[in-house]
Amino acid sequence: MRNFCYLILTVVLFASCKGGIPFMKKSYSKSAVTGWNYNDKNMGGFNQSPVKEQSTGPGLVFVQGGTFTMGATEDDVMGDWNNVPKRVTVSSFYLDKTEVANIHYREYLKWIERTFEGEEYAKLVEGAVPDTLVWRSELSANEPMVEYYFRHPSYNFYPVVGVSWRQASDFCLWRGDRVNELKLVQKGFSNPNQLKKVQGQGEENFTTKSYLMGLYAPQPNKGKGTLQDENGRPRNFVKLEDGILFPDYRLPTEAEWEYAALALVKNNPQVKAKQGKRGEEMIMNRQVYTWSANTNGLRDNKKGSWQGQYNANFKRGNGDYMGIAGGLNDNADQTGPIDAFKPNGFGLFNMSGNVNEWVSDVFRPLSSQDVDELNPYRGNVFKKPTKNEDNEYERDSTGRVKMQNVTDEESKKRVNYQKADVINYKDGDEQSGVKYGYGFTTLVNDKSRVIKGGSWDDLAYWLGPGTRRFWDEDKSSATIGFRCAMDRFGSQEGNGFKSGNIFSKGRQNARKK
Repeated sequence: MRNFCYLILTVVLFASCKGGIPFMKKSYSKSAVTGWNYNDKNMGGFNQSPVKEQSTGPGLVFVQGGTFTMGATEDDVMGDWNNVPKRVTVSSFYLDKTEVANIHYREYLKWIERTFEGEEYAKLVEGAVPDTLVWRSELSANEPMVEYYFRHPSYNFYPVVGVSWRQASDFCLWRGDRVNELKLVQKGFSNPNQLKKVQGQGEENFTTKSYLMGLYAPQPNKGKGTLQDENGRPRNFVKLEDGILFPDYRLPTEAEWEYAALALVKNNPQVKAKQGKRGEEMIMNRQVYTWSANTNGLRDNKKGSWQGQYNANFKRGNGDYMGIAGGLNDNADQTGPIDAFKPNGFGLFNMSGNVNEWVSDVFRPLSSQDVDELNPYRGNVFKKPTKNEDNEYERDSTGRVKMQNVTDEESKKRVNYQKADVINYKDGDEQSGVKYGYGFTTLVNDKSRVIKGGSWDDLAYWLGPGTRRFWDEDKSSATIGFRCAMDRFGSQEGNGFKSGNIFSKGRQNARKK
């Protein structure tokens, strides 16, 4: 009988922990500033989501940020001097492990073609197709590549080319929407049937921003994916505060791309600390190419040296694209597979050679002298959602929330920016007081975007992460591809770590959770 009573008591206590006994008080977490309960409808109803680490999106690699010397540290062979060395810091972020491949872009095109049917969308669909004519050359027998390179399965996992900067940016946005749409399905906040009902949707398709702003409401999956509103009732839609959705995919900045390509993490010796390992703050180590694990550019191991072997797809000299029969040095006459050669210290493939890669920055020869020291970037245009006459947000014909530039009236009292479009900031605008000489012309304009990394058609000089060139954002080339990036929020050291320095347990908890 006594054992039976203990059993009943245990069941009651367990049920009370689950909220099954009405007379038992529910425990709440409290605000450290007011003492009010969180998630309590009787105390304001402010919901606190549990702390969540940002997960890694499909195809991405975590790149821990840090300081480095951006720009050229070798001889400026071209005499451009458009990459003056400057010490900057890049926040942690995520970057694609490989370049975006033909098969990835064909997946995008298929979705575009199914979603936007009808004559009214003909230009939109056509505008997403890569320009395969970039393979043509007046004095080269390269015509078969026009038809076969993008479509033939032999080239499935070769980098997509013939894509303009704008097309690459649109792909990144589309990718983020598809990843988040699937996330809602997996978490039960959207019915799986939503994923197959894309045909003919047009502007009614899912985008992350339109969903968060209440302009898109998917059919929820019954019985799954319920959160709570401020009154404790089930909520079947996700908010930004819930930490479920990923940030947008985007093109990396020039600083992010160069930092990730150098991967100086491999040059940073590890020293033992009482609580884990910590790298020394040594930034004087430099390397010429992305694959090196030490400053002399070699990759050595216990079984021998990689010296003399090619670790990138590029042109060795006049007429030498792949070496001699029986001993091809990179196994590619033009582009090669996206996962060819050895990855660099961050696990990224082909950061040197194969194809140049679009980054998000607008090109200026002296950007390094103008941009900030933390997350340097030129290309900002500050925008806000547009409202109609009824004070409601709207979507455009592609399903995206309509955006407009912030007005001068809205920004005139601000101290951190004065205008919406600051691409030309400190570059000839009236505020900077800088003027161009009369009669001079330049190929550089606000549509000039930076390309990095060198390609199969470039000499070794352009493989250095510090080198930089530009191309018009509306144009494409057989030597230019891209990869996507994503912002990192939370701990800069990565998941499983707390922010702050390392002290004894008496002063601060261990860094590792």
